[in-house]
Amino acid sequence: MDLSAFPRVALGSWPTPLDDAPGLTAALGGPPVLLKRDDVNGLGAGGNKLRKLEFLLGQALAQGADTIITFGALQTNHGRQTAAACAKLGLRCELVLTAKVPMTGDAYERSGNIVLDHLFGANVHICADADETAAVYEEVNHPGAVTLPVGGSNGLGTLGYVAAAVELVGQLTDRGIGEATIVVPDGSGATAAGIALGTELLGWPGRVHAASVSHTAADARQALEVLCADAAALLGVPAPELAHVTVTDDTVGDGYGVPTPQMWDVLELFARTEGVLLDPVYTGKAAVKFREIAASGDVPVVFLHTGGLPGFYGYAAEAVARFGPA
Repeated sequence: MDLSAFPRVALGSWPTPLDDAPGLTAALGGPPVLLKRDDVNGLGAGGNKLRKLEFLLGQALAQGADTIITFGALQTNHGRQTAAACAKLGLRCELVLTAKVPMTGDAYERSGNIVLDHLFGANVHICADADETAAVYEEVNHPGAVTLPVGGSNGLGTLGYVAAAVELVGQLTDRGIGEATIVVPDGSGATAAGIALGTELLGWPGRVHAASVSHTAADARQALEVLCADAAALLGVPAPELAHVTVTDDTVGDGYGVPTPQMWDVLELFARTEGVLLDPVYTGKAAVKFREIAASGDVPVVFLHTGGLPGFYGYAAEAVARFGPA
């Protein structure tokens, strides 16, 4: 897979580590588990969006953009990483955010990712609903602006995780691991889609499990298939069959961004066995599915850690109630 034809900017530190997790393996009592650490890739407190932004912002700069506009919830990781990347590249950043998660309080509304958005110099617009979002977008859009989708998830952004699939399969091969299961959080979709497409194009014999954190399994699967097809078209190859991909939604709970007891349990498990921190929105909920798969599997299981730690502080009140001093 030759990705050199696509404009790209350097934002992350690659390859990210693929770490053994012996404490977690012992606690789960199943096959070996490994952690792909896309949470420790540098810029803007790290996270999976940097791989997408390398391609998305590469194209934007090639088009002569001076401004980037994108969208998300108040605690969007994509918004925070976009703001950081724009600061590095000298681009104006307009974040049009919608208060769509049923969380309130100073921690959620004024800390975590949103304070970092301001620190990185973004212009942050908080909207009450879709109508206000559309109106604000019309105000900030201009001929020098490039608009990125929620989560950076389109065909071009998906290529960031096609590249990641090549990286990860290479790391597994170097360890002598052929077949394995990769568990990946699935929100806006391009991370899971890139891993799914990349592993299929490589002819890798393992499986990919996309754990939805926001949509029904049917909707998430449909979005993944569309993203894979769009990215495949950019690469000039047929749309993938994706027979090795499973999508589930049984760890979403009451909705996107709404904590569950199982999510807090698995945050504690990762912290106390490996010293690894997850976030309540993406990795925490996906790790609930990872725990289930790893405990009952018969091949090594890889958890793709997509980052999101700043968002943890948006849930400080809930975290203190669960883990803080008496």
